[in-house]
Amino acid sequence: MKQNRILLILLIVIFPLIAKTQERPVDVNTDWNNQRHMWQAAWITHPTASVFDYSVFNFRKKFNLNELRDSSIIFVSADNRYRLFVNEIEVARGPAKSNLQYWKYETINIAPYLRKGENIIAAEVFNLGEFRPASQFSSRTAFILQGDGYLSEKLNTGNTNWLVTHNKAYKSNPVTKKMVRHFFVAGPCDSIAANLYPWGWQTTNYDDRNWLAPKRIEPGVGRGFLHGVSWHLAPREIPMMEERVTRFKKIVRAESIEVDPQFLSGRKKLIVPANSTVKFLLDHEKLTIGYPEMIVSGGNNSVIKVTYAEALYDKNGKKGNRNIVDGKEMQGYYDVFLPDGGAKRKFVPLSLRTCRYVELEITTEEKPLEIDDFYLIFTAYPFKENAFFKTDDPLLTQIWNTGWWTARLCAGETYMDCPYWEQLQYIGDSRIQALISLYVSGDDRLMRNLLLEADQSRMSEGLTMGRPPTNNVSVIPTFSLYWVDMVHDYYMHRSDSAFVLQFLPGIRSVLGWFERRMDDNGLLGSLDWFNFTDWADGFMCGMAYGADSGNSALISLQFAYALDNASELFQHFGHDYEASKYKNLASKIKDAVYQLSFNKQKGFFRDTPTDDIYSQHTNIWAVLTDAIPQSEQKELIERVITEKSLIQTSIYFRFYLFQAMYKAGLANDYLSQLGDWKQMIEKGLSTFEEGDYLERSDCHAWGASPNYDFLATVCGIRPLKSGFKEVSIKPAFGDLKTVHAKMPHPKGKIEMKLTVKGESGIIGFVSLPENTTGTFEWFGKHIQISPGKNIIDLN
Repeated sequence: MKQNRILLILLIVIFPLIAKTQERPVDVNTDWNNQRHMWQAAWITHPTASVFDYSVFNFRKKFNLNELRDSSIIFVSADNRYRLFVNEIEVARGPAKSNLQYWKYETINIAPYLRKGENIIAAEVFNLGEFRPASQFSSRTAFILQGDGYLSEKLNTGNTNWLVTHNKAYKSNPVTKKMVRHFFVAGPCDSIAANLYPWGWQTTNYDDRNWLAPKRIEPGVGRGFLHGVSWHLAPREIPMMEERVTRFKKIVRAESIEVDPQFLSGRKKLIVPANSTVKFLLDHEKLTIGYPEMIVSGGNNSVIKVTYAEALYDKNGKKGNRNIVDGKEMQGYYDVFLPDGGAKRKFVPLSLRTCRYVELEITTEEKPLEIDDFYLIFTAYPFKENAFFKTDDPLLTQIWNTGWWTARLCAGETYMDCPYWEQLQYIGDSRIQALISLYVSGDDRLMRNLLLEADQSRMSEGLTMGRPPTNNVSVIPTFSLYWVDMVHDYYMHRSDSAFVLQFLPGIRSVLGWFERRMDDNGLLGSLDWFNFTDWADGFMCGMAYGADSGNSALISLQFAYALDNASELFQHFGHDYEASKYKNLASKIKDAVYQLSFNKQKGFFRDTPTDDIYSQHTNIWAVLTDAIPQSEQKELIERVITEKSLIQTSIYFRFYLFQAMYKAGLANDYLSQLGDWKQMIEKGLSTFEEGDYLERSDCHAWGASPNYDFLATVCGIRPLKSGFKEVSIKPAFGDLKTVHAKMPHPKGKIEMKLTVKGESGIIGFVSLPENTTGTFEWFGKHIQISPGKNIIDLN
């Protein structure tokens, strides 16, 4: 042990000193995927300011280059977050959300931004302090940058002459109940005072004589290399975000000022007279997310309040039709910008803002204020829409477009339940989002990232966090089961056994937690934590009956569903004993639920054996798990749909209702169940809402489930074997006459163009990618389909 301590001291203390004094630095180990190395750079911070409170630190480093190279790689990270500039050009924001045990760093080629002679690299690093988002982990405010190869001796933090200042222009503006009406954990807003801002700090000629030498904290350490460090660095798993300018479309109203419509396009300035107070409301015409940027000149001592909202509220606190503004008021979180009279001052808040409507309230003093421009930098995960769904019903096109925009706004560095209120990656929500990603985009990287983050969040007792990454203990055992199901989803849609294999220990861990809570009667007993099922009228706080007291038929069946999925995974990897164990346990649970909870007289499953309470949810799980014979499933689901005395599913859990309809042979009725989605479009929503309760989130990713079901249920495209090696295509067009659709596949694309003829005929084609076969089914008739174009002509 003594020798180990001596070695650790040498690594942490002596190694950086040696590296700093070498006449010729050794190239950095660039095998970054190894993640088991000591960085040559060190974490740095401000030497005197608090590193735990809300703060913004600016770092800068000038360096000279005699020649330019095609590749100039740097590795960079910060706590909480950073914006990186090279020669005044913003080149990156990060790091990607993560936890301290897997703290992400970005790998950036800055060669395109370098020039011969003097260069500058600068970073804005901020900590949102006690009001930081629930998804944000933090040790303390810090920054690290390491240059690869020749840049190492020029740029490594901790070993070269960086400078830092505490940017006191920023103050936290916490979001309160007076700003928003409901649960909010997405971080604070900002107040930015121009007279305290170090304008020009990203330029080479800025006077930095009053800046300080940063404090060195500790060396950078790769994940899995040493203990006793604050951040275990791991490479970013996802691409950089898409960023582009988006502008407001309409001036809704204005008080005490006339706003020229050309102001919205940036072609004309808006001048606010001296000694005045004005207010005007802008409409983006659809919800969006991004970084607002406002450029102003003059107006010393003015105050600009910028309020952001998804929708306006009437006097009763209702949103109503989102396009109707008369008689409604603005309510939302807000930033405050304080101009100093200078020219072309650009104000940018630290974090993302979500809005459809933005209200600017401006008070000037002795000098007029010019607003040169105001817009947002739309920022989201760079999903591409590689699928389409075209039919003879134009309303379905509206649902498709609205659903995809919903999915776009709910995907950033992680999946998000909603972009305005929480920005949290709830596993239950994210399972639906991941399937949408696979079917519409084909990009699986955010799904892979989620699977890893959930696995990394597991507690010693076995469960994952319900919403990883989360900086507080948020355990939702039912969502841990959905994580198991999501691993199976990935297994079915992607051929990547090595990736899936790493999750088997975690699956054992999750399933073991539930198995240890089984009662002797074959059902789950009392469960700890928050066992969420659905925000349904009739469930207390979204939890199924019996979750706390024990013997919940609903959660027992959900456990059986995960066991069956796990059994298939373990069988694939040759773990026959565990595969058989999970399959047998699932069968035991299903038999027990049928024996104890099925009321043959009413024809429904009770939510618990002893309570006369019935929900759509429990009966949906009964079909999805085959707890009821397949011959009886169609009739059960038909009655589940029509019997209104059952606890009804919300928009979220209707996803599982639709999967049960597909399984029971009722997929042709799917399109008739889209009334809520049609109503949301009629109400002027540009995204699909959380539900028709609480007047809260206008954008919730689970509402985008039709984008999956249009392809998986209406077109009937589903994997028949793992890795999507074989395809099942079982169209269920309902009343549609024509469908033309395309979706991505790991080996190319699947496309169909089909027209219904008469009562039971269909003609057209289906195309499969290379090395992919499948089965086409229509009204009980089966056709084997092959790679390439397959002509369909059935009567």
